[in-house]
Amino acid sequence: MGLMSSPIEFLELLAREAAAVEFEGPLVAARAAGLAPERLAELEQAKLVALRVRGLLERRRQREVELSGLYDTASDLAGLRDLDAVLRAIVRRARTLLGTDVAYMTLNDDARGDTYMRVTDGSISARFQRLRLPMGAGLGGLVAQTGTPYVTANYPEDERFHHTGEIDAGVGEEGLVAILGVPLRLGPSVIGVLYAANRSARPFAREEVALLVSLAAHAAVAIDTARLLAETRSALEELSAANTTIQAHSASVERAAAAHDRMTALVLRGGGVEDVASAVTDVLGGALLALDAQGRLLARVGEIAEPERSALGEAVAASRTEGRSVRRGDLWYAAVVAGTENLGALVLHPDEELVDADQRILERAALVTALLLLFRRTVAEAEGRVRGELLDDLIARPVRDLEGLRGRARRLGVDLDAPHVLVAVGDETVAGSGSARQRVMSWANTYASTRGGLAAARDGRVVLMLPGQDAGGAARAVARDLSRVTGRPMTAGASGPTSDPAALLTAFREADRCLTALSALGRAGEGASTAELGFVGLLLGAVGDRGDRDVTRFLADTVGPVVDYDARRGTALVKTLEAYFGVGGSLARAAELLHVHVNTVTQRLERVAQLLGPDWQKPERALEVQLALRLHRLRPPAG
Repeated sequence: MGLMSSPIEFLELLAREAAAVEFEGPLVAARAAGLAPERLAELEQAKLVALRVRGLLERRRQREVELSGLYDTASDLAGLRDLDAVLRAIVRRARTLLGTDVAYMTLNDDARGDTYMRVTDGSISARFQRLRLPMGAGLGGLVAQTGTPYVTANYPEDERFHHTGEIDAGVGEEGLVAILGVPLRLGPSVIGVLYAANRSARPFAREEVALLVSLAAHAAVAIDTARLLAETRSALEELSAANTTIQAHSASVERAAAAHDRMTALVLRGGGVEDVASAVTDVLGGALLALDAQGRLLARVGEIAEPERSALGEAVAASRTEGRSVRRGDLWYAAVVAGTENLGALVLHPDEELVDADQRILERAALVTALLLLFRRTVAEAEGRVRGELLDDLIARPVRDLEGLRGRARRLGVDLDAPHVLVAVGDETVAGSGSARQRVMSWANTYASTRGGLAAARDGRVVLMLPGQDAGGAARAVARDLSRVTGRPMTAGASGPTSDPAALLTAFREADRCLTALSALGRAGEGASTAELGFVGLLLGAVGDRGDRDVTRFLADTVGPVVDYDARRGTALVKTLEAYFGVGGSLARAAELLHVHVNTVTQRLERVAQLLGPDWQKPERALEVQLALRLHRLRPPAG
């Protein structure tokens, strides 16, 4: 027998990893060569040993592949970044290592009490990929419930499992026959199932079950690791958010402390509302308005428009009700209040969103603004009382201690030896009491002090002593400005100027008579001086409260017919009388003044005689007519 009929040939077949069928070749050749039966028996024995060795080598090679796959899976876990990617890799390796058509993984849903498809590899059925298996139903549901591996060579025919229509439809659509399922264990708990399945009947060896169990263990570790990483990441994010919040809170607390210190310093050093507004915008940024109770501007920092009155009123009312700053659009409003009194508002347009501590800064600024406004009012009222007491001492009685009064005036910045005019204002608002009179007095104190003068209340009048020499102009300015403040006509009479402190009492009495004369003449809401009214004004001023009624009756009795005639006929009899008396009774000069012929003047005077009677030129009647004409000129036109 040659070499090819010896056992060595089986070693060569093993060396080149020949297929199992090739190991029959040496026996076939030996039988063909007529080898003795004992030699054929040896060769048969050698073949069996060679096939056992081949099987052992094959199993070891498969084991190496499995171990390599497990090692690669462990390496993936060590560098875990994406749970989905790792689970897909495990399922793919299960399919590759076990040589199945499909591999897939389900995870338990504790909330719903079932298990759902998580990852598939090799699947072609969308219905199968969406399957949910009730606990205990099908092979997978049984594995998930019991935590025990299950295998079937032919699932559709296997009666050990609880078949449901949905599961069987999905498995049938995928075409699966042989299925192996092993539990995903995490400690004592089962969190899911790992499967390997074929579309044809096949058994699964014990080694394949063990391999899939090992892969399932890796998958469970991956899921748990991902959970821990997610929890760690979430904890880190929460810590980061908390740290950010703490930093923001710390920054806001620091801002609040800085704002508190700065505004405290403002109060202590006597700062104003403008300083508060600057402090707020320095700390919070943005632009700010400070408004008084009437919505007038007290201070502005930065570019910010004044809100509409209706929007301002609603926001300030809401801030007062809530006791907090309120937001309306891009603006924040904080009411400036003292008790129940509304003093104004702060309106902030911030650059960035305000946190709670920033709102507190704005509210603290509103409180400081209220304190400053109250302090300023208190100071003004105290100064007004001092100024009022000085003026009252000057106009209440004859001056005795002139040097003492001069010293008091100098401390208030007033020079009593400079020219001054006296202005008297009075009506039922001034003569009465309450907030309206207080508002008038507050205005008068401010008006006088800002001009270097004095103001006081005296005998139902508000009296102002103002530097200057134009008594009539001062009276008209006071009447105009005070009418705007009160919203009603205010009348002002004035006298002066005088540079003699001792003459101020007389000047006050003349201003008071001028005010009375204006009221008698029906010129409410106007201002004038005694010089502008002349002796008629002094005369009417002495009449008193009956002046208006007496003047009307006197005019009607004296020149009423002439005035009525002019009104009906459009003539100029009143103008002719004024010209005639103005030139001392000269017809020629009156005609020249009126730019008419002497005969025209004569005819007009004859008409006057018909209306007033023939004795209108007698001295006593002529004086009454002239006085009536002067009063008629001073009174405002009727209607």
